[in-house]
Amino acid sequence: MREKGVFDRKVQEDWEKENLSPYATCSADTKGREREESPCPLRTEFQRDRDRIIHSKSFRRLKHKTQVFIAPFHDHYRTRLTHTLEVSQIARTISRALRLNEDLTEAIALGHDLGHTPFGHTGEEALDEVYPGGFKHNEHSLRVVEKLEGKSGLNLTWEVRDGILNHSQEGEKVLSKNAKNKPSTLEGEVVKLADPLAYVNHDIDDAIRANIISEKDLPEEAIEVLGKTGRERIATLVRDVVINSWGKPHLEMSPPVLEAFNRLRDFMYETVYNAKVLKKEVQKARSLIHNLYYFYIENPCYIPPFFRENGGSIERAAVDYIAGMTDRYALSEYRKHFIPEEWG
Repeated sequence: MREKGVFDRKVQEDWEKENLSPYATCSADTKGREREESPCPLRTEFQRDRDRIIHSKSFRRLKHKTQVFIAPFHDHYRTRLTHTLEVSQIARTISRALRLNEDLTEAIALGHDLGHTPFGHTGEEALDEVYPGGFKHNEHSLRVVEKLEGKSGLNLTWEVRDGILNHSQEGEKVLSKNAKNKPSTLEGEVVKLADPLAYVNHDIDDAIRANIISEKDLPEEAIEVLGKTGRERIATLVRDVVINSWGKPHLEMSPPVLEAFNRLRDFMYETVYNAKVLKKEVQKARSLIHNLYYFYIENPCYIPPFFRENGGSIERAAVDYIAGMTDRYALSEYRKHFIPEEWG
């Protein structure tokens, strides 16, 4: 029996049905989990997923994984964890304004990069080069929540797993109509859009801090539309998404704002992500990942039993082990296996 005044799960589910957009995903309508569980008395299914992700070891390890600048010493550079939190903040703001399910949006956002490698996209590309099955961080994020986190995965709802799998842009323009990865929920679409909105703007801040670019280098035509500061640009982008997506089954942006953002994103790929000053460190990180992979293939006894038992092959186990490493743990493993110790 429900106590008077208690805001329990059923009350929240009823509130969603009455107040959310007809395009929102109500928690009571979830397609469920792979393994059936008894519902929580207080939390909705998507709130449970959010909490499971936050309490996972994979989530905690994001604090020591590269965003753009490899193994940064400076405290103010973004890490994969702070990136995740910024994506979540932007995605929640959009979802709330569009009357979507904010809990589902938050769960997808917090889990979208759980499978990212050490050294950011450099680590991802390095594993993709050596592993016969190929490696994509969004696919590995799904593998983490389904199999590798805990004893048998987090057993998340179908909607959260779908959003995690389909969040990646795969090098496409934002809101491309020919996108390969298409989330099945509007909340998943929100996270997929919030991801580049977050990283383009915070990577500009980090690149300026690292003296790779200056504010004067930013494309003037894009800045005139979006704003001179990161705060102004995010506000412009979020408002534009909300205004142009209101009452629609898919996200939209106005052509001028979308064009300006894609121009700014292209600038970051050309000037920062492929910057010559970073290439030396990128090559070091790629070589490190390659060497660790081949070392573990030849010496599987150094792969923890959990990964050997869940991998299905030594190659898969090596990839699972390396992908879960933080930057500093990967560096530690490399030193242990490849750098001679001093004597005396």
